Amino acid sequence: MKLRQLGRTQLKVSEIGLGTEFLLSVPSKDVEAVIDRAVDEGVNYIDMFWARPEFRDHMGKALRSHRSKLHLTAHLGSTLRDEQYAVSRDTERCKDFFDDFLLRTRTDYADVVFLHNCNTSEDFDGVMGNGGLLELAQDLVKSGKARFIGLSTHSVPTAIRAVESGAVDVLMFPVNLASYAVPGKQKLISTCAAHGIGLVAMKVFGGGSLLREGRMIEMEDYQMGRQEMPGAASHYAKPTPITPIQCLAYVLDQQDVASVVPGCKSVSELEGVLDYYSASADERDYAHILPAFAEFATGECVYCNHCLPCPSKIDIGGLIRLLEQALHGLTEELAKTYEKLPNDASHCMGCAECTERCPFGVDVVAKMIKAQEVFGV
Repeated sequence: MKLRQLGRTQLKVSEIGLGTEFLLSVPSKDVEAVIDRAVDEGVNYIDMFWARPEFRDHMGKALRSHRSKLHLTAHLGSTLRDEQYAVSRDTERCKDFFDDFLLRTRTDYADVVFLHNCNTSEDFDGVMGNGGLLELAQDLVKSGKARFIGLSTHSVPTAIRAVESGAVDVLMFPVNLASYAVPGKQKLISTCAAHGIGLVAMKVFGGGSLLREGRMIEMEDYQMGRQEMPGAASHYAKPTPITPIQCLAYVLDQQDVASVVPGCKSVSELEGVLDYYSASADERDYAHILPAFAEFATGECVYCNHCLPCPSKIDIGGLIRLLEQALHGLTEELAKTYEKLPNDASHCMGCAECTERCPFGVDVVAKMIKAQEVFGV
């Protein structure tokens, strides 16, 4: 298991974490088996948002001998109404459910407390405003009941507002094969990097839609991070069956992603996820899949490096990533990282072989010219 830095926090998190949504109705012994195996394999980031008492009790039992090894999250705003999941913005109610989380999971604190499921500008204003959930989260940090503050959303505009607010340390957002061309998604990822925000990728399998049998699949807006983009297509034809390994490879290639949190309801499903580490390059290859989801105009680099090999030995994907971060503000750290590149943009010969190989229509040569301007080469 590889660890990645979670933005500006002091946390080193496993690049493959664990979402727990699918453990909701699983017997306690099976929850323990999944958690035990995950920890044994080096998973140290576990996301919990369900508020059902029996689920929290099961998780508390499973986590009791592992807590010191784990980074555990909680969500302010995930509550129950008539025994059903319900989003709340009532701070007293949310505090009660957070205290219940600590009690039932047998812990004194959450490593990250998320402002849960905030998807519209109006909701964002309320959550972040006076007397909103942000103030509650800040109080929890001050009291030692939480270490860092995050926000989860399915909307690019809301996500960018959160990142640029300076109020949160971690963003939880859908990142998957189907969402690669969603307008603003690449900008969001680079904005996270520029502001030192830890990015946790949810919906890596599109809520399971990407893995379903059959050529035609349906993707909901919330699964693609485009909740405020009405009118987009929802049905897509896959060129070939899509595997968990291909899904993980795409998301983890977005190097500003710190951790992915796939849901696994059994040890066998967890093993299928962890097969990523023994997969061959061919098994990880996803370039032929992405055009099926190119509903929106592309031309954006996804850092997959299918444009290589470069005659000048430029790491094209890595260099473009640096460029896109610098376009949001050239920092001393970015400049030093660029200076250390063995072959920077000035080595580009303009041969355009890379552009011919790019599956997504990126004008690589233009990017190299822009990099020379931005970094002063």
